[in-house]
Amino acid sequence: MSAWGSAPYTGPVPRGGRYVLRIHYHLGDRFHHADGWDDSERYLRLIEQLHRVTPRVQAIPPTAVDCDISGALRYFHRGPYELAQMVQMRIRALHDVDTTMGLAGNRMLAAMAADATAPGELTWLRPEPEAIAGFLRPRPVGALHGVGPAMAGLLVRHGLHTIGAVADTPVGTLQRILGRTQGRRLHERAHGVDERPVIPQAPARSASADHAFVRDELDPDQHRRAVLALTEQLGVRLRSEGQITGRITLSVRYADGSTTTRTRTLSEPTQHGVALVRVAYDLYETLGLQRARVRGISLRAEELQPAECAITQLTFDPVDDRARRIEASADRARARFGPWAVRPGTLADV
Repeated sequence: MSAWGSAPYTGPVPRGGRYVLRIHYHLGDRFHHADGWDDSERYLRLIEQLHRVTPRVQAIPPTAVDCDISGALRYFHRGPYELAQMVQMRIRALHDVDTTMGLAGNRMLAAMAADATAPGELTWLRPEPEAIAGFLRPRPVGALHGVGPAMAGLLVRHGLHTIGAVADTPVGTLQRILGRTQGRRLHERAHGVDERPVIPQAPARSASADHAFVRDELDPDQHRRAVLALTEQLGVRLRSEGQITGRITLSVRYADGSTTTRTRTLSEPTQHGVALVRVAYDLYETLGLQRARVRGISLRAEELQPAECAITQLTFDPVDDRARRIEASADRARARFGPWAVRPGTLADV
């Protein structure tokens, strides 16, 4: 266990400040559990355990969680580092699960501290500005929360190789490179600023949609229309609930009662219709159905997590940007006039 910047805190319980703990559970390290729980059930029970320490727990499926322990310090009469140690030891003793933890003054710094921590260990990034700067500045720009490979490549091409270089760049320059909103956000993050609260919420296991044909359907075009309708339905739900999905599963039920299932893990979790449709169609094509009598199709979005956890990639694709703007306008129309106020023309009679 370590504290970044100085020795672990052992003084009086702090009266102010914010302390966020990012926890990564190593659920896949043990494949057979005596209690018979699978990893998703174990994950839920681990979150229940955290609620005995603080009510401010936000699930980040499938294996992570953020918790704000600021209000728990006085109750347990411990400093933040000692309370984090207690949480780690309780999880290990009661659930036989190892964890990697990062403790810091906000969610971004806690997540980065956890990412920089050896498995099974705990790192505290202390709140002093010099400790935060010492942690952030030497790191490659791609290590900053919200910076994906495309954005990192763009920044490197402009000579910004480290987080420190980004922090030293005027915000106006970053806005010219990335755009107004992205530039300001990146400037704040490079200085260790992240105002996102820990929002208490239970993890959603998955979201699904089903389509049953009136009669057993042979026509591949009708199959694809059903897949499109299901994807639209799931996409609208994910965006309205502020979630993104990391895995899509397509199941096809046949006239004889049998079922074929295909699953794909996404390279980047998303909630956007174009990406979801592309994956769903690809899954359908892998089935290679020829004259198959299909009774029903279901689509399931799995590994759900809050949309704020998404890494925003720069695509430089005007078609993609236009599609997202149209999607946002359609969602506003649906919220005002009903779920079927806007839909693709091919689904007009569905």
